[in-house]
Amino acid sequence: MIDLSHVNAWVFDMDDTLYPREQGLMALVQARINAYVVEAVGLDPQEARVLQRQFLDEHGTTLAGLMANYTIDPEDFLRVVHEVPLDGVEPNPRLAERLKTLPGRCFVFTNGAREYAHRVLDRIGIADCFDGVFAIEDGDLTPKPEPSTFRHMIERFDFEPRSSAFFEDTPRNLEPAKALGMATILIGDGHGKPLGDHIDHIAPDLLDFLNALTFKDAA
Repeated sequence: MIDLSHVNAWVFDMDDTLYPREQGLMALVQARINAYVVEAVGLDPQEARVLQRQFLDEHGTTLAGLMANYTIDPEDFLRVVHEVPLDGVEPNPRLAERLKTLPGRCFVFTNGAREYAHRVLDRIGIADCFDGVFAIEDGDLTPKPEPSTFRHMIERFDFEPRSSAFFEDTPRNLEPAKALGMATILIGDGHGKPLGDHIDHIAPDLLDFLNALTFKDAA
């Protein structure tokens, strides 16, 4: 039995968490990121993909790696790579209904751009389920899993970490959450990355996990 009865702040990553990876949105974003790296750095596509994976491992996002090693316009990067069609993302009214029944407040914590995040949430039909969105711009372009970004997010939304839960598809992004006392839930298979005891629960599907929760004070 999953006991999250202590939780009154529900924090969700967005991409591949609030919608299934199979809907393919991140593949479109990744393709635009690869193309941007090819042009910005002057590598061929295969070399650019290798560099991008290195930046993800070392810096958390491709943007952070580019900013650390090259001179680029971060606003241009965010605009270009997030200009993707959302046709493959399906509205999810059942998820909207379930999010609205969670006791307390709900937030989005994403390494994506702010405008993109609002577009995606609108497309899914869950924008009005959240009390706030913390995008990459809100963390001064410093991405998860940087602990300082988690602290800024918590300060912005003003909640107690030990009374919160964080849902995320990237295992290492759950490490600072666990260190702060948040309940941690991995959505999906972790993309083949190592798992660890910093993950409290693993759920193949977000909605199924939320539907399995029960609360003593529920109507």
